[in-house]
Amino acid sequence: MPEPPETKSARRGESADVTAVSRDRVLEARTDSVEAERRAGGIGARFAHAATRVSETLGSVWAFVVAILVIVTWAASGPIFGFSDTWQLVINTSTTIVTFLMVFVIQNTQNRDAKATQIKLDELIRAVHDARNRFIGEESEDDEELERDREAIEQAKGDPEDLTQGEGDSG
Repeated sequence: MPEPPETKSARRGESADVTAVSRDRVLEARTDSVEAERRAGGIGARFAHAATRVSETLGSVWAFVVAILVIVTWAASGPIFGFSDTWQLVINTSTTIVTFLMVFVIQNTQNRDAKATQIKLDELIRAVHDARNRFIGEESEDDEELERDREAIEQAKGDPEDLTQGEGDSG
C-alpha cells in the first residue's frame, strides 16, 4: 500500500532539516579553513590567483594586439640593427621565456577548470533534479576548496537522503 503524501513530505522535511544542518556545519568548516588559508597566504593560493589573472589578461584581444605590435616593432628594427645575431637572439630569448612561463600558467588554470568541471558533473550525476547551485563558479575556488568539495560529493554519493530536496537551492 502506498504511503500517504503527508508522510512522504514529513520525511522529506526531516531529511531536509538534517541535510541543512549538515550543510551548515560543512559550510562553517569550509569558511574557517578558507579564511585560514587566505590569512596564511599560501603560495599555492597566491599562484592560483596570479595564474588566473595572467591567463585572463593574456587571453584578451589587447594582449594579442600588443604581441603583434612587439613583433612588428622587432621586425621593423631589423634593418636598424643590421639583422644581427643579437637582434635575432632578443626575440628568440623573449619568446622562449614567455612560452616557458605560460605553460605553467595555462596548465594550472586548465587543471583547476578540469577539477571544477568534474565536481559539477559528479553533482549532476548524483542528483540531477536537485543539483545544488553552490557549485556554479567552482572553477574560481582554490585547490584546497576544490578538494574539500570533491570529498564531500564522494561521501554523499551513497546517501540518497543527502539530496537538497525542498531547500530551494536548485533554482
